[in-house]
Amino acid sequence: MQEEIILELYERTLERDYVFKGKVINVRRDTAQLPNGKAADREVIEHTGGVTIAALTDNDELLFVRQFRYPIGEVLMELPAGKLKAGEDPLTAAARELLEETGAVARNFYDLGWIYTSSGDTTERLYIYAADGLTFIGQRLDEDEFLDVLRVPLTEAVRHSAAGGYGDAKTDIAILRFDAQRRIGMLEPIRF
Repeated sequence: MQEEIILELYERTLERDYVFKGKVINVRRDTAQLPNGKAADREVIEHTGGVTIAALTDNDELLFVRQFRYPIGEVLMELPAGKLKAGEDPLTAAARELLEETGAVARNFYDLGWIYTSSGDTTERLYIYAADGLTFIGQRLDEDEFLDVLRVPLTEAVRHSAAGGYGDAKTDIAILRFDAQRRIGMLEPIRF
């Protein structure tokens, strides 16, 4: 049985209506023309983007933060992460967030790629980094930021992510990418 191949998958925006504009996100309702010529409604969350960092200590432990996540009403354990400021370089944001949340400055950063966090409804692109050669100089938390810093052995973190995860997609993806790239020798320090 041969499958039908649709060559033109692109949807063209016909109308765009902003429902909300905020500091970090904008919400819009679009009307898009589908490949078959019909129209469909699309709801989109525009997001500034973010970063997450798998920071490894000299004792092969990953730094985690434990914090309350208001949208889901739960405390999660996740890798340090944060939002990009408008026009901010992702690597600069990663170094800033690592220092703010954990008090660590890294000698080396490694690019682990990026992901769309939920391509069906948001434009958020999340950049993933690893870091090592850490020096601790003290947290620089924002005034509305409350979290605990924890250290988890890398092997334990990998096992936990592979067995079902931390409930935070960026954390699990970063841990598993870091472990895989480390094992096969793909990690190259970024020069900045």
